[in-house]
Amino acid sequence: MSDLNALEAETLSAIAAADEAALESVRVGALGKKGSISALLATLGKMSPDERKSAGAEINALKDKVSEALRARRVLLKDAALEARLASERVDITLPGRETGIETGRIHPISQVMDELTAIFADLGFSIAEGPDVESDDYNFTKLNFPEGHPAREMHDTFFFAPNEAGERKLLRTHTSPVQVRTMLAKKPPIRVICPGRTYRCDSDQTHTPMFHQVEGLVIDKQANLGHLKWILEESCKAFFEVPSVKMRFRPSFFPFTEPSMEVDIQCSRKGGEIRFGEGDDWLEILGCGMVHPNVLRNCGVDPDEYQGFAWGMGIDRIAMLKYGMPDLRPFFDADVRWLSHYGFRPLDFPTLAGGLSG
Repeated sequence: MSDLNALEAETLSAIAAADEAALESVRVGALGKKGSISALLATLGKMSPDERKSAGAEINALKDKVSEALRARRVLLKDAALEARLASERVDITLPGRETGIETGRIHPISQVMDELTAIFADLGFSIAEGPDVESDDYNFTKLNFPEGHPAREMHDTFFFAPNEAGERKLLRTHTSPVQVRTMLAKKPPIRVICPGRTYRCDSDQTHTPMFHQVEGLVIDKQANLGHLKWILEESCKAFFEVPSVKMRFRPSFFPFTEPSMEVDIQCSRKGGEIRFGEGDDWLEILGCGMVHPNVLRNCGVDPDEYQGFAWGMGIDRIAMLKYGMPDLRPFFDADVRWLSHYGFRPLDFPTLAGGLSG
């Protein structure tokens, strides 16, 4: 009996001290095929009936007590493990939730302004035309009436690629005017398109970058004239800058692809270091325009005796800076999330003329 008491105390003590991994070893050591309690049960066959009856009851009672201790220990360890996991994964539901991508993401001002221009000119009956960034010298210069040796062909303005086997050099387009050429070659008049996209020139400072964005417009029709051009520019600028009226000043200029050519200034106020349009006594140049040169029409397969047209172009980056008060062009391309969070636009605020362009 003393041996059973000692075995009981030893086994229960081992169970009480065992962790989840050691508990199985204790069970095997006590109740396994070669365990200490199983060995005692194996001796019952050699005993007399009276001894077997007395010893069997005691050994089976020990077996039941150890089995119950093992079960209780498993439950205790399982509960403790669950408590530890719950404590480690505890979430303070009083803290503010993490914002989703829709809430934190922002549309880049350039993309926003392109969407605004698309909404404006779509309302005026214009289509969107696009073309490749890598262009031929013919589409970028020759068909646009740039004579050979014109300064804009030189390396200080244009990014040229190495000549091919035929000696021809591709280039990164210096304006989106090649899209106008492609449109006139592919489509018969009447034509009303705007051509937004990236352009490239060898220039870099506070208001110039080697890659920038332009939007150009083209109208080809039998009766297109400067009066139509002036009205389109006034209406589009009123809509874009979200002012009730604008005053424009047209100054003579020169572009190889238009004749006559003009620079356009818009009335503004510069008080307090802030530029406001539709008021004030100052003027700010914002775009160039003119009637499409007859040579350009001929080069693109359009009869200048039957059709005429006008075109204009402006920098998207620059008008974005003017509208939204950005002092430096270079952060547009720095990929700084802090800058984008400040100047960017919420992704589900689509610009419309009825609902407001800038939200």
